[in-house]
Amino acid sequence: MLRQEFPLRVSLVVMLSLVTLFMLALSPSALAQTSVATGSIAGTVTDASGAVVPSARITITGPTGQIIKLTTSGQGAYSSGALVPGIYTVRVESKGFKTAQLPVDVKVDNIANGTVKLELGLESTVVEVQANDIQVNTEQATVQGVLTASQIESLPVNGRNFLDLAQLEPGVQIQDGENFDPTKVGYSSISFGGRFGRTARISVDGVDVSDETVGTTTEDIPASGIQEFSLAQSTLDLSNDLTSSGAVNVTTKSGTNKVHGEAYGFFRNSTVGGAKLLEPWDTSTDTFINTPYQRNQEGGSVGGPIIRDKFFFFLDGERTLQHLAAPVPESAPYNQFSGTFAAPFKEDELQARADYNLTKSARLFYRFNYFKNSVYATFFPSSFQVYNNLDYTRNDVAGADFNTGSITNSIRFSYLKFQNRILDAVRGSDLPFANYPVAINIGTFTVGPNLLAPQATPQSDHQLKYDGSKTFGKNILRFGFGYNHIQGGGFASFFKIAPQVFEFGPGASNDPTAAS
Repeated sequence: MLRQEFPLRVSLVVMLSLVTLFMLALSPSALAQTSVATGSIAGTVTDASGAVVPSARITITGPTGQIIKLTTSGQGAYSSGALVPGIYTVRVESKGFKTAQLPVDVKVDNIANGTVKLELGLESTVVEVQANDIQVNTEQATVQGVLTASQIESLPVNGRNFLDLAQLEPGVQIQDGENFDPTKVGYSSISFGGRFGRTARISVDGVDVSDETVGTTTEDIPASGIQEFSLAQSTLDLSNDLTSSGAVNVTTKSGTNKVHGEAYGFFRNSTVGGAKLLEPWDTSTDTFINTPYQRNQEGGSVGGPIIRDKFFFFLDGERTLQHLAAPVPESAPYNQFSGTFAAPFKEDELQARADYNLTKSARLFYRFNYFKNSVYATFFPSSFQVYNNLDYTRNDVAGADFNTGSITNSIRFSYLKFQNRILDAVRGSDLPFANYPVAINIGTFTVGPNLLAPQATPQSDHQLKYDGSKTFGKNILRFGFGYNHIQGGGFASFFKIAPQVFEFGPGASNDPTAAS
């Protein structure tokens, strides 16, 4: 069964209609255009008395040679448009004033303050203006936090799941994706302020990668390939996708004029530390169930110039191989079956990105991500009904950021293909009653073929997104549109492999007549 978010003919009409609409905010020019994939610089140029300086020449130079030239409006305001996160230099020149240079740290989904006060003097005299040390963003009403690449690399995040970084922000908790659906084993989701994690929107480089079927994300990305990581949970930026809880906005790394690379390996084993203190108790033998555990993670990245100041590349790859003996403690009278099942987890993440400075003020980029994982699990506790969950995701993203006069433009296109399969992992194994002609579900004692298999859930998403802005004096007109063509569906054949035997009746744990 296929599901299409909008019929194609209706979608085109809606898209063309949205192009003609806009969102107008009569606000100070500091509230300039940005998007969830980028940041921006905005500010006002004044003289020593506080009077605005119109027609001042603004030159913004980026870390990869990108140069944006602007002129302040009649009210002394300017806006850079979309910028890749990084350290920029803002140079301000005006006749009769000393030239000012200001370093500005641009963060994802944030508008950096580029306000400058000029001093009287010769233009040939250059004054280095110190960056503002105040970290509170007084220009945006959004409640948000940003993690930089250096923080991501240095903070200890167990498992290297990129969404686990979110718990470093106040009011944010991580939810295990398996709590919402068996297809989300190995995924994390995010709860903002106690709200359920299904509805959080997750964007990478300005395009949505959320799972439209059960929530959370359709892919993980290498933690070492993240440039910045932003979380917003109220009064979200206009360019965010709709959500009732909060949004995660990630921007990926690009190459620079210098070649940089890294390689790493992590090893974790149950013999290190007091792991037995966390193991379950076997009531039949009054001992701990031995659950050996081992995880290996290897990866590396490299980035640099293909053509200096013009064309850059970045490559990243990561692999996780985890061996776990998952415990299954049973209570009487089935405690003699207490034991474990093998629960290996494998995950591969690949990322490739190319950036090209088409002109001094226009930037193009393309990114490809490949994600694959495989994990053995049970959807219910204390169960020997094991299934194998398989996921494959491919994501192509292309984007352009450029200015045309006083209008800033940011365009994104994405194609995402996600495929999930659930297969039975009991038949032919050495698990209890693995080849019994029926599956048994008596209280908490569940053995035999998994009732969820076989199952498949595909999803594809074609996304086109545009964000723009234009400065009118001290006011900003923001406009844009978003179009998603989503096809999703599913195949499920529950109870297909073997008949299920359930316990019913007074006193049974799953007695349908029992009071709730």
